[in-house]
Amino acid sequence: MQFEGKTALVTGAAGGIGKAIIDTLRAGGATVLGSDRSGSDLDGDLMDADFCDALPLLATKKLGRLDILCNNAGIITRGKITESSDDDLRRSLTVNVEAPFRLCRAAIPIMAEQGGGAIVNTASCWGVHPGPDHPIYVMTKAAVASLTQCLGRDHARQNVRVNAVCPNEVNTPMIRTGFEIRGLDADKAIDALNASVPLGRIAEPKDIADVVAFLASEQARYMCGALLEVNGGKPVT
Repeated sequence: MQFEGKTALVTGAAGGIGKAIIDTLRAGGATVLGSDRSGSDLDGDLMDADFCDALPLLATKKLGRLDILCNNAGIITRGKITESSDDDLRRSLTVNVEAPFRLCRAAIPIMAEQGGGAIVNTASCWGVHPGPDHPIYVMTKAAVASLTQCLGRDHARQNVRVNAVCPNEVNTPMIRTGFEIRGLDADKAIDALNASVPLGRIAEPKDIADVVAFLASEQARYMCGALLEVNGGKPVT
């Protein structure tokens, strides 16, 4: 029960990784509020700047304090830059970059005033080692990685630790939907991805959630601005 007495806010709560993070933190004793567009504890749209700005304080009022913030929500825009639209760019920048920026900006003073806290951002291996034909996604996740490193340094003196998990492929509804949109059989596509990973399979949401929990925990008490790649040994190609 490493999170006994701790509170947490997790965005992207309805997704595969978000659900796993919430389950893992709760299993460790934390009181957790999830946020997503619908069906969550705190429904709202991360495209709405006012909602993002207010969310950490709203969670704090409901929880009594805010010890952990997991900026997990994100979207993937695939395809070459010449195939992308202005709306693709706008949505990806808003959800993947602006939302975590706003949430961190609002949460850090709350955490600092109460004596500290932990923020865990979900970046990507693709944001550290750019892959092909995903320039918008790669760019936004690189921004999250850079933001994490900056904030990790800037706010360590306030005992607010900011780190990021950087997954490669994860077996979630999002990745399966992406295959289906392209007219592929999702199960066969996952099998092909599994064969490309040295460990023999792509990550399951729980594999990522356990690393998020580690970064949020006292075990990672000396880590600030770290980008932890969780890739099963598979490089970005």
